[in-house]
Amino acid sequence: MSDAFGRAIRDHHRGERTEPLLHRDGGDTTEHPIEAFYFSEFDPDADDGWLTSWLRGPLVDLGAGTGRHALYFQERFETVAIEPSAALVETMRERGVDDAREGDMFALRETFERDRFRSALSNGTQLGLAGSMCGLSEFLGDLSFVTTPNATAVLDSYDPNHPATRELIGYRHDPTPGLADRVMFFEYEGESNPILRIRLFSPDRLREAAIGTGWEVADVARGGDENEYHYRAALRKR
Repeated sequence: MSDAFGRAIRDHHRGERTEPLLHRDGGDTTEHPIEAFYFSEFDPDADDGWLTSWLRGPLVDLGAGTGRHALYFQERFETVAIEPSAALVETMRERGVDDAREGDMFALRETFERDRFRSALSNGTQLGLAGSMCGLSEFLGDLSFVTTPNATAVLDSYDPNHPATRELIGYRHDPTPGLADRVMFFEYEGESNPILRIRLFSPDRLREAAIGTGWEVADVARGGDENEYHYRAALRKR
């Protein structure tokens, strides 16, 4: 399968990228900001340390990208970083991530044993690849299986209820309150990734999907300034 996205980021890391990574939806095209999104240093004190306050080890970093968070947390407790992109796993290892593995965050039961982790992090809105409310509930149930009874998790999404979300490339309206879609693909050096359909869930929809999975939404943190349409949700076991 094509991995234009992962290759572009790996080439950037190695200083070998000569073309932009493009973000496309039909005729709409933007350049994906690789340096800002994947290579800026993680600041544990951002938002008064909100993110770090919710995470304990062992930690599983789901869709870990370049290991931006894993590099910080592995110095404090066991951290396992998984990514479906082989090129990004290579990048993480080259950057010093101790335990970077190729893996699918939507196949957790097949990958890890019960109660393996004390907390989980999914940062990058890849939660939307669950595809539906049923898919989101199934993912949360699988995440519950591989985490301890006192576990916590931090997940993120764009809020369809916020007006600014409509300006995202690939945005698709849904008449159902609290739901929307993004449809897009990445292109690099003439190679395109498969088209992505990303479901967007409001915090209330996430709360609804969590019912019966063992999780509850304990807190929601909004992005600052012009990024309020993005949120992180902290979950804990009931």
